[in-house]
Amino acid sequence: MKVIVLNNASPFTWGGAEELADHLVRNLLASGAQAELLRIPFAWNPPERLIEQMVMNFSFRLDQADRVIPLKFPAYLIPHRDKVFWLLHQYRQAYDLWDAGQSNIPNTPEGSKIRAAISAADTQTFAAATRIYTNSRVTGKRLLDYNGFDSEVLMPPLNDPEIFVNQGDEGYLLAAGRVNAGKRQTLLVDALAYLPPSIRMIVAGPPDSPADAQELVRRVAAAGLQDRVKLDLRFLSRRELADYVGRARAVAYVPFDEDSVGYVTMEAFQASKPVVTTTDSGGLLQIVHDDHTGTVGAPTPRALAEAIAKLMDDPARAAKLGQAGHKEWNGLGITWPHTIEKLLT
Repeated sequence: MKVIVLNNASPFTWGGAEELADHLVRNLLASGAQAELLRIPFAWNPPERLIEQMVMNFSFRLDQADRVIPLKFPAYLIPHRDKVFWLLHQYRQAYDLWDAGQSNIPNTPEGSKIRAAISAADTQTFAAATRIYTNSRVTGKRLLDYNGFDSEVLMPPLNDPEIFVNQGDEGYLLAAGRVNAGKRQTLLVDALAYLPPSIRMIVAGPPDSPADAQELVRRVAAAGLQDRVKLDLRFLSRRELADYVGRARAVAYVPFDEDSVGYVTMEAFQASKPVVTTTDSGGLLQIVHDDHTGTVGAPTPRALAEAIAKLMDDPARAAKLGQAGHKEWNGLGITWPHTIEKLLT
């Protein structure tokens, strides 16, 4: 079978979706399929260009492929006779982020036209799908609530699980992953200001933009936390990341309404590290349970500080919750062979 995996391309940006697409192609090839990754250039600003980009994708043809596996908007708009979606997320700024007041689409008559065009295009392309899988219950619920389409949850496997192992406890809190406003590393910095000087944090990952890095540096300096917060703002190799995770006491991941459980969560649990998150972090809450596999606080600096303190002040408790997280994650039995079987049948 000839399979094309469709994803977006944002130059110099590499995150969970890019990792998933890359490993999906590798595992399709390992299964015996012919597979290629096609990344379509996409820029979500300015929003006035969104309709042009949608039209561009509708105009493409991939007749050489037997099956297409689309992951994200607007690449998933490319027509094909056999599209098996593995939906990571739609253009959320037209849906739930609009409702939350966090959209880049202006609240104007022109903005309303853009949102209507996105919704109509999504309805057209999902209606023609062979099957629709989503990466989490959160993504599936959004699709049903906003567009009326059912789906089946197919959670992504963890890549390179063998390197994420517990290497001890060096007493720091790790905040890994891409750095941007949606991942809310600045909220963690604000929370750290309420905690005693003994609690240290490492923020490790690539900023989405220079402005994201500058804001984080500014926030750390404004709080006087330069001696307690290490900023390793770059793209880390998998080995470097696994080393950070393996030596942490706990991992913090506090995105706003994350689509899935997130690679940060998977990596932490694989290494038997507990996760601290917030009540509005979305998909993580499928497996991050307060006082069982981690701690969960309200998305305010003081409440989050209390959730962090529960882990950082009690190493034995942190270790116990980390072990429970490891058991919970591995008990789900999520593997690449099972995933590939679902996507190809």
